Amino acid sequence: MRINKIVKYLILSDIAFFTGWGLITPIFPIFIVDKIIGGTALVVGIASAIYWITKASLEFPIGTLLDKYAGDKDDYLFLITGFFIASTVPFGYIFAIYPHHIYLLQFFYATGMAMAIAGWRAIFTRNIDKGKEASEWSLDNSLLSFGTGIAGVVSGYMVFNFGFTSSFIFAGIFGLISVLIIFSLRKEMQVSARGVHANIMDFFNGRKKKQVHPNIKDIISNDKR
Repeated sequence: MRINKIVKYLILSDIAFFTGWGLITPIFPIFIVDKIIGGTALVVGIASAIYWITKASLEFPIGTLLDKYAGDKDDYLFLITGFFIASTVPFGYIFAIYPHHIYLLQFFYATGMAMAIAGWRAIFTRNIDKGKEASEWSLDNSLLSFGTGIAGVVSGYMVFNFGFTSSFIFAGIFGLISVLIIFSLRKEMQVSARGVHANIMDFFNGRKKKQVHPNIKDIISNDKR
């Protein structure tokens, strides 16, 4: 199955990132109860709520904002920044002592994920191979599930033999690998799939979708002649 480079690298980054977090998710409640001072089932519930509510509150506004700008560069900026923020959170767990440390880390994790998911899905959808929409989305989800499932078993083994810190370190490393994979796509993001040049500064300067690069205008006018 032939897949274009952008979609392939997005899938690889997804696998690396979520496999890393698969090392944390199964053991996270146990970590809170065993290692956090004052850690209880209630703390676990609040931590989960902070993540999901924060992510839900930010993801749609971020997606709406990204839709206002042409090209992949704004999506790419949010994707790589979001993955980087989320990838630093496991290292923070190593130093967490009290519940409020966990709550703060969950907030950063949710913020990073809201940014990353909005950007990832925009780029993936825009660059997906025509006629392979279902298969490429399914491939990403299938490989993601395999990676997360295997990581769940590995995380249990690592915590049992080496402690929680080992899982957090490897989760962070996998997350940073995903960032490096995304970073390798920076040249492909120079020109958007819509044929409109847009760089990161254009995003901050408020370049909207409706604006067209002068070279594109010249091409259009020449075609009409």
